[in-house]
Amino acid sequence: MSERATCVKGCLTSCLHARNRLEILVGYRRHMTNPLTRRVRSAGIALAAGSLLFTACAGGAPSSTPDARPQVIRIDGSSTVYPITEAVAEEFQKANPGARVTVGVSGTGGGFTKFCAAETDISDASRPIRATEIEACARAGIEYVELPIAYDGLSVVVNPKNTWAPSMTVAELKKLWEPEAQGRITRWSQIRAGWPDEEIHLFGAGADSGTFDYFTEAIVGKEDASRGDFTSSEDDNVLVQGVAGDRYALGFFGYAYYEENQDKLALVAIDDGDDSNGAGAIHPSPDTVTNGTYRPLSRPIFIYVALGALERAEIRDFVTFYLDRGAPLVREVGYVALHDRERELVRQRFTARTTRTMYGEGAATMTLEERLSR
Repeated sequence: MSERATCVKGCLTSCLHARNRLEILVGYRRHMTNPLTRRVRSAGIALAAGSLLFTACAGGAPSSTPDARPQVIRIDGSSTVYPITEAVAEEFQKANPGARVTVGVSGTGGGFTKFCAAETDISDASRPIRATEIEACARAGIEYVELPIAYDGLSVVVNPKNTWAPSMTVAELKKLWEPEAQGRITRWSQIRAGWPDEEIHLFGAGADSGTFDYFTEAIVGKEDASRGDFTSSEDDNVLVQGVAGDRYALGFFGYAYYEENQDKLALVAIDDGDDSNGAGAIHPSPDTVTNGTYRPLSRPIFIYVALGALERAEIRDFVTFYLDRGAPLVREVGYVALHDRERELVRQRFTARTTRTMYGEGAATMTLEERLSR
């Protein structure tokens, strides 16, 4: 058999294998039932399928011709930010045929590990970058632009059959979640007199999640300070299912996952004890997150873009699309859009390629607009 014929036979075989894998992917897609992920993951599946066929039939070798397809835009990080970024990626690919965007979910910490190792171009984050992560990126020579893209109201939820805990105080949440509670605070009756003498089952974000970092700092008073005897996951859908199936469960995750599953979850209103920013217990909602009355569990969420990656036209186009066209998608998937003035300041930050973080010393009590204006 000639060399050309052997090559053609090999390519055909690869295409057949790719078609089989495509059928598996399509079959998997039919079994997807979660409302939040159905829309945003469909683009990723279609992309993966197309990538399989393209790679197999092209022999896996990159083209060196001037009209070669753009490189993959690689994104990973927060499960909280994932629905927004994946929705933006879907719309970007529709508007730019041939564009290729992959979005992973390693948690904020896991995403920064990849980002600072130059394995991704953009990192989704539900908290600001840490000093240790700044140092890791610096050692690797990676500069970045920090861009807030939305607000989230981190939600505390219980099972709908829970009729005794429509609200909790920050002090009660701290009593339940602080490290000293492990093995000691195990029943609902220990949180408040009159609540059932039943074992409480806890669900929360995993240690690689920025949601875990934020919750522990806001509620316990120290980042990562938490009891360890709870069901943890970087996949918020796992937490949703855990609470939805257990009358005595309590969990926390981003507001979008509550909003998409509100028929099987109940929100717990939170009282921070400070009537100056809203009296009594307050539920998270787009209004209370926007006006600042849902505290202390309201927060901005981010994307971090590698400065070097912005030398590529497709990365610049994607981030511009994200900032210009992302606001309606933010609300569509359950989060709260930035104010117009904040959005304009974020665009200015991106245009100027500002590489310092806004969350250094002295920024803790500032509003987002004040941070962006520094």
